[in-house]
Formats: sequence, C-alpha cells, structure tokens
Amino acid sequence: MALAQRSGAIVVADSTVATPVHTQPLTLGVDIVMHSATKYLNGHSDVVAGALVTAERTAFWERIVAVRAQYGAVLGPFEAWLLLRGMRTLFVRVAVASATAAHLAQWLSTHPAGAAVLYPGLPSHPGHAVACRQMQGGFGGMLSVRLRAGEAAVQPVLGRLRLFKQATSLGSVESLIEHRASIEGEGSPCPPDLLRLSVGIEDRDDLQADLDQALQAAKS
Repeated sequence: MALAQRSGAIVVADSTVATPVHTQPLTLGVDIVMHSATKYLNGHSDVVAGALVTAERTAFWERIVAVRAQYGAVLGPFEAWLLLRGMRTLFVRVAVASATAAHLAQWLSTHPAGAAVLYPGLPSHPGHAVACRQMQGGFGGMLSVRLRAGEAAVQPVLGRLRLFKQATSLGSVESLIEHRASIEGEGSPCPPDLLRLSVGIEDRDDLQADLDQALQAAKS
C-alpha cells in the first residue's frame, strides 16, 4: 500500500468474497473497492449488479461517475430493491456461511479423500497471516478441496451430492460447488482435481454428511 501511495498509483480491491462483514478495504488504505453485488450483497441468486465504493470524491472518481452517466449503467428500480432486501440480512448470512465454511475446511483437511484444502482460515494456507491481519469475525464462505484420487474422482463426487448444487456462482443462501477447470476450459490454471465450494446457510451437519457420502462413494 505504501509503495502504491509513493508512486501515485490508485489501489483498487475486489472485496466480493471477503464482503464488508469481514474486510473493510477503505480502512486499509485502498482507494476504490468493488463488489460483484450479484454475490454476497444480494445473496439470493436473483440480481445481476455491481458496485464501486470510494472514500473520497477524487478527480478519478468523478471520471467514473461521468462514464456511468454516459453509458447508463445503473440498476432498475426493482433490481435495486432486490439488492437492498438482500443487504438487510448480509451480516446474518455471511456469519453463518463463514462459520460453516471454517468447520468444513477443518473437517475436510483430515478427510482421507482430500489431498489439500484451500481456505484462508486454515493455518496451512499461505495467505493465513495476511488474512488474520485484514479480516475480522471470520474468513468467508469460500473454500476449495483437491481430491486425493485426482481428476477421475471429480464427476463421481459431483454426481453423488444432493445438497450442494452445481453452479458457477458464489455467495448465495444455498451451497454451491463447481469443477472450475471444466468451466474455464483448456488452458485453465486451476488444478483439474480441485472442487470449489461456496457454502450457504444450510445446517452444518447436513452439508458435512452430504460431502462425506459423496467423497466416500468416490473413494470406493
């Protein structure tokens, strides 16, 4: 941050996954914060929206406002209402999703079918120390697991899941899972044995049981 300030650079942070519940980038010195409001801010999979937030009305911000006005990139009244409705429960939803994700990450890290779990709340994560400094009250509802059996186990696991829905999204009240490498296609930097989970607000034990039966089936 100090390096950017000394060089006169504008620092922009995408805080969609962390959400304002866990991280407030403006207090860390970031100039502009962006959110895919489709995700956690809305939280109900029924809005396509985005948001930019800044601490000051700088000349650069005024340029952004001008471009928005010229291109007409604003929400309709109904979409704005849906987004406002979702934000009223943001802190409740994210708290539950984060607590459940932390539990599942810890559990998956000891599961025989898992080779590695990627979650900033785990001490084994390379960004854990940074997350501890920048996040408060939790580490979010997103995690990934790499399967010990490799890519061959991906489809058997996905096919057995009942509570987790296969979808390329995140931040909803329902729990979602996807094989990111298949979504991105050839040349994807994502490991082919990795499954990405967006944990929702369902019962923690039910989600764990769903994952366990799918992983056990794939292992056998």
